[in-house]
Amino acid sequence: MRRIIGITTAIFILAIVGYFTVTYYATYSEGTRSGHLIKISHKGMLFKTWEGEISQGLSGSQIFSFSILDKDKQVIADLQEMEGQYVKLSYIERYRTFPWWGDTKYYVTAVRKENSPLKFN
Repeated sequence: MRRIIGITTAIFILAIVGYFTVTYYATYSEGTRSGHLIKISHKGMLFKTWEGEISQGLSGSQIFSFSILDKDKQVIADLQEMEGQYVKLSYIERYRTFPWWGDTKYYVTAVRKENSPLKFN
């Protein structure tokens, strides 16, 4: 009986460690998105996270919401500086997320200013 409880406990602990390892390291996709940066905020009650949005459509009907990890200080500073401008975001998408990482599954890893395709010379 003691051996069965030990094996069951070991399997349970390995399953939990495996779940958190996959959640932490595995990514579902990565890519880029462009649009007007309309929002960057530090929000939350229990866990403060960085969240943002870009508008990808003319009327703001296509909104891409994203999160930024606290460790990406330069990305946060760049986004705050570029608010209201046309930007190109590099991001990763995760299978799952933790509440202390952010509200979305999309995490911005880099940002750069782009020329808006809507400006006519």
